[in-house]
Amino acid sequence: MNKALDWLIRRRSTAQALAAVALNSSVTQQVTRGLPCPALNCHACPVASFACPIGALQHFVGLRVVPFYTLGAVALVGALVGRMSCGWLCPFGWVQDLLFRLPVPKLRLPNRFSWGRYVTLAVLVLAIPFVTGQPWFCKLCPAGTLEAGIPVVLFSPPLHQLIGALYGIKLFLLFTLVAWMSVTRRPFCRWICPLGALWSAFNPVSAFQLSVNLEDCIECDRCQTVCPVDIRVYADPSSAACIRCLQCIQVCPTQCIRPTALHWTAVDDASGGHTVSA
Repeated sequence: MNKALDWLIRRRSTAQALAAVALNSSVTQQVTRGLPCPALNCHACPVASFACPIGALQHFVGLRVVPFYTLGAVALVGALVGRMSCGWLCPFGWVQDLLFRLPVPKLRLPNRFSWGRYVTLAVLVLAIPFVTGQPWFCKLCPAGTLEAGIPVVLFSPPLHQLIGALYGIKLFLLFTLVAWMSVTRRPFCRWICPLGALWSAFNPVSAFQLSVNLEDCIECDRCQTVCPVDIRVYADPSSAACIRCLQCIQVCPTQCIRPTALHWTAVDDASGGHTVSA
């Protein structure tokens, strides 16, 4: 493996930490607060540097206005790297990765219910806000509760008297997910996240891709062992679930997985092996 790529993959957690700080640094708020964030990050967070694309999407849907600017920003990120932002930039994704490291029993669940994130997108982000004019996903979003709901209430005593049933529901959802995240790999990303649902559609056609040399692949499933979303990369390099964390490249014993700019092509490599690029 290329040494520079290996170095980068080994420091993914550091990159996630730096991204969390950059996306929540009040230093640039005056300039960047209105720009769509390249990850799920609550705009209501007191130190948020960008606008949450899902929050912005709900706002305009509630106004019955097509949010071309927000959709264009999401599409641009998706067209370039697919769901890679989920694996490298998303603060809530980083939290999930950290929680899964806790030394507690693990529960492995299949990806067959991955359609859940599309339901979240269709119902909580689009349909209900369109009918009610209210951003209901934001009202329940666990990332928003963690980044904004809890800090704002903690540091604003006058708000304590305004706490009601909805806040209790928000806390219940967050703590339930926290418990789930500690035993299952990235459950929010795999089954709930509406932004991940939007970017999933770009995985097969984005400029950045993964390719697998099927002649060299021994189907050892080491890629699935380290995968944060529990997929066999060799089975579908362009899987809608893939967050392009690149850990599969690092552990592959035959080095048959590699990043590429090619997509939806099948070519013979120099050694005569058959390579499938997604």
